[in-house]
Amino acid sequence: MLIDTYGRVATDLRVSLTDKCNLRCTYCMPEEGLQWLAKPDLLTDDEIVRLVRIAVTRLGVRDVRFTGGEPLLRPGLVGIVERCAALTPRPKMSLTTNGIGLRRTAEALRTAGLDRVNVSLDTLRRDVFKTLTRRDRHQDVLDGLAAAREAGLTPVKVNTVLMPGLNGDEAPELLAWAVDNGYELRFIEQMPLDAQHGWKRDGMITAGDILRSLSTRFTLTEEAGGERGSAPAERWIVDGGPHRVGVIASVTRPFCSACDRTRLTADGQVRSCLFAREETDLRAALRSDATDDDVATLWKLAMWGKKAGSGLDDPTFLQPDRPMSAIGG
Repeated sequence: MLIDTYGRVATDLRVSLTDKCNLRCTYCMPEEGLQWLAKPDLLTDDEIVRLVRIAVTRLGVRDVRFTGGEPLLRPGLVGIVERCAALTPRPKMSLTTNGIGLRRTAEALRTAGLDRVNVSLDTLRRDVFKTLTRRDRHQDVLDGLAAAREAGLTPVKVNTVLMPGLNGDEAPELLAWAVDNGYELRFIEQMPLDAQHGWKRDGMITAGDILRSLSTRFTLTEEAGGERGSAPAERWIVDGGPHRVGVIASVTRPFCSACDRTRLTADGQVRSCLFAREETDLRAALRSDATDDDVATLWKLAMWGKKAGSGLDDPTFLQPDRPMSAIGG
C-alpha cells in the first residue's frame, strides 16, 4: 500500500511514457521545444511494464493512466497496454493525449485493453488552435476524438484550458459541441506547467469565471452528493441531464487532501505530486538488479514523505525547475 503521513492512499498511477510532443502549446513549452531526454535515460518497455506490475500486484494501484509528453509517440505503446491488461488484478487503463494520432491507433489500443481516453482540445476554432499549439492540426484532433468514440474508448473526455484573449469566450460553445458529440467536457484551470515560467495567477480564468460563462446558456445542477472524493473534477448536470460537465479548479479550489495519485516520470523517477521538487529514482534500482520487493520499498518511502498540498494555493508559489513534459499530467 502506498500511504503517506496524512493517511492518503495512492491507488492511481500516472505513467509518463515520453517527454516528446508533436505540439508546442504556449502554456506548456517554447516554440523551439525542449532538450529531450536521451534514449538511454528513458525507461524501456520492459521496465515500464515491470513497474506497473509492482504497483498493481504489490502496492494496491487500481488505475493506470498513460501520459507524456504525447504518449502516442511512444513506439511500443500498444504492446505496453496489452501487457498491462494481462496483469492480475487487471488495472483500469486510460490515456491522456492530444488526439493527433488517435485516428490510426484508437482501434488497436482498444483491442489491446485500453479502457478510455482523455483528449486535450482547447478551442473549436482552427486559427486559435494554430495560435495556441503553433501547429495546424485541428482537424486531426477532431478526427481522433471521433475515432476514439467509435472504437469504444468511452467515456471520451475532453480536457480544455481557457486563457484570456485567446479562447476565454468559448466555454458555452465548447460545451454545446461536447453535448452534441457525446463527449464529457472538463475545464481545467491553467496551472504553472510552462517551461518558460510565464504563468501568472492574476491572469488566469478561474472555475468561477467558467461556471458563470456556462450559465449564460445552460442550466447547471451540481451532481447529486456533491462529494467528489479523490476525483479532481467537480461535476454539474447540464440542462437536467444526461450530459455532464466538469471543472478542475486546481488553483482556486485545490483537492490535495483527497489526492490518491502517484507519478512515474519518463525517466523512471517517482513523484508524489505533479509539483513536487523531490524525486525517487526507481530506474537506477531496476538497472542494479534490485528485487521487486526492493523497488516496492523505495516506492513506499517516496510516498510516505508526500506533502500536505501542492502549494498552488499559495500566492508565493514557485514553479518547479524541471519541464513538465517528462512528468505527465
